[in-house]
Amino acid sequence: MSLTAISPLDGRYAALTRPLADFASEFALIKYRVTVEIRWLIQLSQEPEIVDVRAFTKTELRLLEELIEGFCVDDATLVKDIERTTNHDVKAVEYFLKERLGESSLSDVLEWIHFACTSEDINNLAHALMLKNGMECVLQPKLHELIEAVADLARPYAATPLLSRTHGQPASPSTLGKELAVFVHRWRRQEKQLQNQEYLGKLNGAVGCFNAHVSAYPDADWPTIAQRFVESLGLTYNPLTTQIESHDYMAELFHTLTRFNNILLDFDRDIWTYIALGVFRQKTVKGEIGSSTMPHKVNPIDFENSEANVGIANALFEHLASKLAVSRLQRDLSDSSAIRSMGTGLAHTLIAATAALRGLRKLTVDEAKLAADLDANWEVLAEPIQTVMRKAGLENPYERLKDLTRGAKITPEGMHAFVEGLELPEDDKARLAALTPGSYIGIAGQLAKKVLG
Repeated sequence: MSLTAISPLDGRYAALTRPLADFASEFALIKYRVTVEIRWLIQLSQEPEIVDVRAFTKTELRLLEELIEGFCVDDATLVKDIERTTNHDVKAVEYFLKERLGESSLSDVLEWIHFACTSEDINNLAHALMLKNGMECVLQPKLHELIEAVADLARPYAATPLLSRTHGQPASPSTLGKELAVFVHRWRRQEKQLQNQEYLGKLNGAVGCFNAHVSAYPDADWPTIAQRFVESLGLTYNPLTTQIESHDYMAELFHTLTRFNNILLDFDRDIWTYIALGVFRQKTVKGEIGSSTMPHKVNPIDFENSEANVGIANALFEHLASKLAVSRLQRDLSDSSAIRSMGTGLAHTLIAATAALRGLRKLTVDEAKLAADLDANWEVLAEPIQTVMRKAGLENPYERLKDLTRGAKITPEGMHAFVEGLELPEDDKARLAALTPGSYIGIAGQLAKKVLG
């Protein structure tokens, strides 16, 4: 951790965000540019219509693959050194590759590096690969871990009664497992959208019309060649663009992540509140300080940390989703500057999910507290009683229960006496008399189990 880092991502949270470095750093961007340039050179050598690029030997192909696989920070530093002269980051990659291959048997094909490409042909593919691999290798596994951790917490309590609170006031009971399962169900919908996310790419030149390509090989089927290349990278081909890939898929991805994060924000705040109400207790960690002046405290700092990082991530995602989909005419540079921050949003999301997971591992359920809360709020049975009264055709059931319970604390004896005085069929009366706040949970347990498995 660097104590002089300006961003907490590279300072306080460096250890947490390090897994993203291979996909969201300046080094990663350079490496993926190198990857795209080399893959395009190989593709050209394999296209029958591009007759002037000879086929490569197995040794030469292995050399090119080793350039990709062995690309390291020292190589990226050389690219940055070249960039200081070129003042152009993509051109620096081209010159780096020409320098590396200049003394090899591939020295005769150096001018086919970056052939017919504009910088955005390389950049858009590099960014798509960075996002796709960063999501699939780092962020999605962490988000899935969070979902399953909440599911694991919920399962043993699928049928454990919980006093609900609507508007913060005691309300019809649910179960703890069902309330947690709601978050699992919501997250899984967003997770499915992340799994189905397309990552688009284009390779069509300076204004999206294959101008340079056609000038060199007018009879080649360039759209098919470009599609074959983009799809060989594991990306989805975008057939019609300006100079830039339109970034709509990025907006889709960032909006999905924003929704996932908003559910996490909702979860963080609910768990924080449940801790405050005593539903959850937090395990103490030896040596850990809760408050600098109040020794008794165990603060829910993990969920607060998660909430803060969700806010930062979503602010950035919302900006990028709006900004990246807008570009002046065929090209302006504002997207290029903004897109460099996409890793920041991913990193804050990673921190938020990790913090919530850390908090979850400290939680224990206080079942005695849950039972005490229910037993202290018999007035919540006003709902089922007035509902059965309606079924039986009794007059003014809602108003009669309102007069009995609103603003009052009802005892079991008082509620039983009220039920006993009702002119109800005996089976209805017996069912209501047997009801307690802890048994009035509907089919919450079944609903939870259906989601949780």
